[in-house]
Amino acid sequence: MSGDGTNLSIVVPVYRSGNTLVALCDRLDSVMEGGSTGWELVLVDDGSPDESWRVVSELQAANPERIVAVQLMRNFGQHNALMCGLRHARGKYIVTMDDDLQHPPEEIPKLLEAIEVSGSDVVYGVPDERKHHRWRNLGSVLVTAFYRLVFKTKVRPSAFRIIRREVVEAILSYNLNYTYIDGLLAWNTERIGQVTVEHHARASGCSGYSLRKLLVLAMNLFTNFSLLPLQLVTLAGFLASLGGFAAGAYYLAKYLFAQIAVPGYASTIIAILVLGGLQLLSLGIIGEYLGRMHLNVNRKPQYTVRTVLPAGRDGRASPDILCQRASAESPQSDSQGGEPRAAGDPSNCPHSLDSANGNTQSTTRTS
Repeated sequence: MSGDGTNLSIVVPVYRSGNTLVALCDRLDSVMEGGSTGWELVLVDDGSPDESWRVVSELQAANPERIVAVQLMRNFGQHNALMCGLRHARGKYIVTMDDDLQHPPEEIPKLLEAIEVSGSDVVYGVPDERKHHRWRNLGSVLVTAFYRLVFKTKVRPSAFRIIRREVVEAILSYNLNYTYIDGLLAWNTERIGQVTVEHHARASGCSGYSLRKLLVLAMNLFTNFSLLPLQLVTLAGFLASLGGFAAGAYYLAKYLFAQIAVPGYASTIIAILVLGGLQLLSLGIIGEYLGRMHLNVNRKPQYTVRTVLPAGRDGRASPDILCQRASAESPQSDSQGGEPRAAGDPSNCPHSLDSANGNTQSTTRTS
């Protein structure tokens, strides 16, 4: 168990879910209060345009010892919001789940039992059948296929997962953009398992993931965690070069033996189009890598926190503790260009480290 008695942290990124949050919290209370596990709930509002933050604030005010509420300044994406939630979680085990009730809270004990019995570092809750729209399932299949290809595993990743504290601490050193949680987990441990869980239809609204966002997620997986696209470009260029040399040798032989008639227009156009297309595709893939490097070098923030409502009345999660955790690794400079501030300085709030470059201040309030 963690030092403050919290055995389980449940991290939920919130986006357009004002209608389901109360039901989610009620069901979590029913499930978790039945056991002896000390637990907390971390709700991260990922720039939701509806009334989600108002609902989150009311829930935290009603249960300040249990709930940590974090509001981001804009929508940074599910995986970046999860990184924010993981930095505020204190449990020995951390569960991540969606806010739309498609991941039943009643399945959390199954995840907890699986990770304790198997000795795994990560356990995914994988449904037999996903209750998504057809296009959403198609995107999920694509991302899963890419994940298995890159990391050479048969595990099927899911947003419903439980992670050991040691692994969470390992991935928190990653503070760049284009975050892919499952890739970071696979980088840090091979002890990854899965267990079958139920998957329900959405209680309300529609998925925040469009097919375009899923394709972007797949591109993040490839460009951040694999050189495979560049290797494929190299292979394509090599094969095209071989084909070009072979064709050149063939036509040179025909020329020497005076077997060439009038040169063909069609073959010239085909060669130009094929080789030109390969070149443009290659430049596009290389450009994706360079673009991500450029944004990361310029420290595009992983996320930026506007407000934190910590669970601090019982002394388990005071803002000072959060500040020390977030700023312990390195000193930071004042955002106005002043003197460097020492790690752990109370003025060096974690909620400013909660942006990737640590320069953005946020508001911390206690209820």
